[in-house]
This record gives sequence, structure tokens and C-alpha cells, in this order.
Amino acid sequence: MPIYHKLGVFPPKRHVQFEKPNGGFYYEQLFGTEGFHGNSSLSYHIYRPTQVKEILKSYSVEPKIAIGKNIKSLLLKGFELKPEDDFLDSRKPMLVNSDCIIGLAAPRKSLTNYFYKNADADEMIFIHKGKGKLRTMLGNIPFEYGDYLIIPRGIIYQIEFDSSDSEQAKQSEDNRLFYVESHSPFYTPKRYKNPSGQHLEHSPFCERDFILPNELESHDEKGDFIIKIKKEGMMHEVVYATHPFDVVGWDGYNFPYGFSIHNFEPITGRVHQPPPVHQTFETGTFVVCSFVPRLYDYHPKSIPAPYNHSNIDSDEVLYYVDGDFMSRNNIEQGHITLHPKGIPHGPAPGAMERSIGLKDTQELAVMIDTFHPLMVTEEAMGIDDGQYYKSWVD
Repeated sequence: MPIYHKLGVFPPKRHVQFEKPNGGFYYEQLFGTEGFHGNSSLSYHIYRPTQVKEILKSYSVEPKIAIGKNIKSLLLKGFELKPEDDFLDSRKPMLVNSDCIIGLAAPRKSLTNYFYKNADADEMIFIHKGKGKLRTMLGNIPFEYGDYLIIPRGIIYQIEFDSSDSEQAKQSEDNRLFYVESHSPFYTPKRYKNPSGQHLEHSPFCERDFILPNELESHDEKGDFIIKIKKEGMMHEVVYATHPFDVVGWDGYNFPYGFSIHNFEPITGRVHQPPPVHQTFETGTFVVCSFVPRLYDYHPKSIPAPYNHSNIDSDEVLYYVDGDFMSRNNIEQGHITLHPKGIPHGPAPGAMERSIGLKDTQELAVMIDTFHPLMVTEEAMGIDDGQYYKSWVD
């Protein structure tokens, strides 16, 4: 995250004494990335953030692979994933490699009876259905349909779905999330920024569009607080002696934030533009793109449908959110398509011809292009339509 942000109270200099009003000291913690080289924040805690009382149990959450070396295009019917009460139990990995895990979740309940920390990966959670609040040690972020939540590794968090009245309580159980766990940090694309990290005028979004943490919680509580920590494919249930949300202030560049896909301003041209114009985030091993409602190309002979292209360097994953997906046939909300490297793909039969003369599209989708091949999990095969790879045959 290139923006400096601050919340709460903290001393005027780093690494100096910070006294509590009633005596004693607050405890400083460096929350950094990539050793001491990457983005970091300094937080100040009521209690030492190191007080582990007990490790209750540890168990594997590694994805179970069904296809290790894949050449088949797949269509996964995401809304067929059965909802589960627990937030972590509901998360199902679909496509994985050594760089990332791409998955779906349909949690019925808020994550409030324990805390969660991913020690392995930064997380991107896309909110397809649901509304509520991401609560974190560095402040809270409201979310709703269409929001990306970027959660750096090591952030301790909970998620509360909105249930402030009876109707919302019923709706609050209908939550659909698309998520990615990344072993390298999420950044906005370098080409959109100047050397200082400020977004340039040609960027499809700017700093005003980010949803920054607010409502800093500073709990002065001792007790038994369960934090589930994911590390090296294992989930460890750890008991802390103090409430993990005891930060009174922090500042820096490493913190969770939100961004609405509806604030992505599309880049268009006289002829069809390549997928990089839709890029929203990048990591060292994959990119994330946002396909949003936009005007089509305006050359008099333009073909709005994308041209056929070869997947030579990457696997392409599309998560379909809403609207009319012009380039495909029989696509519905919550579907995921995988177009693996090694074979070309393009519009479905008839889609190119249908697109000629159209002026705009209302489609909404999230795309992940990974630089290394993806393996397919057993969970994914459970919602695979089985026929998608034949859909280009006339």
C-alpha cells in the first residue's frame, strides 16, 4: 500500500518511551513486510503483543489436489458451494500453486468467537454477497457488495456481517466471497504511479478511492483469547493472555484497506484493449484485473469481443460477478472459468458476431492471471460442470 496512514495516538519519534496516562508504558511493535525492507507500520499496544498462554491444537488445512498438471479448461459453478456456519470452515480452495490459493467461501455466520491471522499469505477477499465490517488490530473497515478487502499477512482480524434488524439478519447468512491468498504482497500496478508512489493521472483509480481503516478499537482486557494462526499449511489454535485489539495508535504504510470494484474507471479505445488495461493489483507472481461496465470500442469496424489469444505464460481465472458476459455462453453469477496455459482460448462460438455493433457492456468480473500453472483441488472438482473445455466446438 503506497499511502501513509495513521490512527489513534503515538509518540512524536520512533522507538522512544511512550508513557501511559496512569503510569507504565505502551509497547511498540514493528509490523513490516519483506524483512525490514518493505512497507511497515509501527503500532503501540496496551500490553505486550507476545503473551502466548497455550497452544491448544494444530491441524492440516492443506488443499487436496485432484489434478496436479492440468490442460483442461474448467467451469466451476461457485454458487453450488454449500454454505457453512464457520468463517474458516467455509473457505474452500479451488485452484492453487506454490504462489497462491484461489478459493470461494459462503459463511453463514460472522467470525466473532475467535480471531484469525494468516501468517503465510496476504489475503484479497472480494465481496460478492454480504455487507458488514472487517475488524482488525489496526482499525475497522466497512464493506459491501463489490468491495475488495486487502489484508496483509500477520494482521489479526474478525469479520462481522450486518444483522442490525430481522430482515438483515436473514440476509446476513447469504454471504458469497471470492478470495486469494498470496505469498507475495499485493500492490497497485507500478505503471500507474510516480517514483513517490502517488497514482498518476492516467490511473483508473486514485487514493481517494481507497477505504482506509477507522474506528480503532483499544481493548484493555486480560483473559483467554483464541487466535487461529495459519502457517505452512497448518492451522494452530493459540491462546493469548490479552485482547489482540489493544492498539492505541499506529502509523505507517502497511495496513488493511478496501477498494470498490465500482470505483474502477475503465480504459477504452478505438479498437479492443488488451487485459492489462483492467489491471487493479499486482504481486510478484500474478495480477488481478477488474472488468467493469464500460463503453465498447468506437472504430467503425471494431469487434468488441476479445480476440482469441494463447495462454503461453499464464493460467487465466475469471470470476463472474454480475451482468451479461458478452464473450461467453451460459455464464452465470458465481461461475469461475479456468483457461490454462498451453492452449488458446477466446470468445464462444457466435459471441464475436453478436458483439458487432454493440455500444457498451454491463459485465462485472474479477480476473486472476498467474505466472505459474494452477493445480485443481478436490473441492473444485465437486462443482465442475465437466463439459466447458468443449464449449468452443461449433
